[in-house]
Amino acid sequence: MSRIVYLNGAWLEETEAKVSVFDRGFLFADAIYEVTAVIGGKLIEYAGHAARLKRSLSALGIPQPVSDEALLALHREIVARNGLAEGLIYLQVSRGAEDRDFVFSGDLAPTLVMFTQAKAVLGNPKWQTGISVITWPEGRWVNRQVKTVQLLYSSLAKMEAKKAGADDVFLVEDGLVTEASSANAHIVTKEGVLVTRPLSNALLHGITRGSVLDLAARAGVPVEERAFSVQEAQDAAEAFITSASAFVMPVVSIDGRPVGEGRPGQVSRRLLDIYIEDRLASAI
Repeated sequence: MSRIVYLNGAWLEETEAKVSVFDRGFLFADAIYEVTAVIGGKLIEYAGHAARLKRSLSALGIPQPVSDEALLALHREIVARNGLAEGLIYLQVSRGAEDRDFVFSGDLAPTLVMFTQAKAVLGNPKWQTGISVITWPEGRWVNRQVKTVQLLYSSLAKMEAKKAGADDVFLVEDGLVTEASSANAHIVTKEGVLVTRPLSNALLHGITRGSVLDLAARAGVPVEERAFSVQEAQDAAEAFITSASAFVMPVVSIDGRPVGEGRPGQVSRRLLDIYIEDRLASAI
């Protein structure tokens, strides 16, 4: 059954939704995006995603195409129109369309696209087994705190992981882990301290990351925000990644070397349970 897609004020069958070949999102990756999970027909962490959307738009000088109230209404309507009980909502805003030129006009009308993906968010089998990662050189642009659609390098890196029989990558810069291909990276030391990089332009300011750190502190898990090396990650008791679609995903091996006991650890399992319980309670 065809999905209903939102495009610039219109609700369309997915096969009828068309964007101009002159759109700067297509020509220059001049666009930002957000992904919001849906469980039980409700939005998970919506406020955080809406706030980061505004920050990303502001950073690139793209005007917000609709009001805050209208944006929330659109999220709810796309859930209803597609009968989405569980899955994801993808939203993309580009600067707009005009004849190709590196220099853009200051009065372009942004292109707003939204679509849904049905997915068993709460039925992720990898939560039970964990994932494996390989290390890969960091090669993305420097302003990674802006959630742009410039995802080619991340996509190619993840394909290298697949070729190596792994699930994902830990991107490495100056010997230190920045992120996974599309998620924030964390470790738990043998002393039980949760370690993750502090916010900067080196990594995306993950909504799930922030929530998990808050919940960890409330649960009595010590948190330390600092960079960590590949060696430290391999020597850790646990490692995990956080994202809007995977929530808290254990990492059980790095470059073929087991992390801890080589299976999901107690801290990551606990944080996953706490996160799901807390975010379901606050879903809108």
